[in-house]
Amino acid sequence: MRVLLQRVNSASVEVDSKIVGAVGPGVLLFVGIVAADTLVQVRWMAQKIASLRIFSSLDGRSGFDRSLLDVGGGALVVSQFTLYGETKSGRRPDFYSAARPEIAEPLIESFADELVVQGVHAVAKGVFGAHMTVSLENDGPVTLLVDSPNQM
Repeated sequence: MRVLLQRVNSASVEVDSKIVGAVGPGVLLFVGIVAADTLVQVRWMAQKIASLRIFSSLDGRSGFDRSLLDVGGGALVVSQFTLYGETKSGRRPDFYSAARPEIAEPLIESFADELVVQGVHAVAKGVFGAHMTVSLENDGPVTLLVDSPNQM
């Protein structure tokens, strides 16, 4: 499982010109799944994201002292199979590592649910498999790539 995390002041996702998910301050999470991923990776990733210290301290001097849970931020979860695009050869990305939709979709849904279980107060989602327009105001900017361990 791979998550591209962006710390945001706000983020939203539109499908067919309608906003289907939005958050205020928090994180935008682009989520990629591989066929070998299970609920074990989902739970690990949700716990990691919820507790990752990527927000400024209350005094504003230090950039990485508080977690999403500490600041009460929201999370916008957007499925993104292209995180597993392979570009080492040829000119067209190959997505053979990305999980098939029937595997990925339930795990993406479980990931959003698990963020709530971990205590994230506001979790919004995109629409799996839809063409989405994502808007964000990056904070920092802070962008991290988080991979789950392969064998758990």
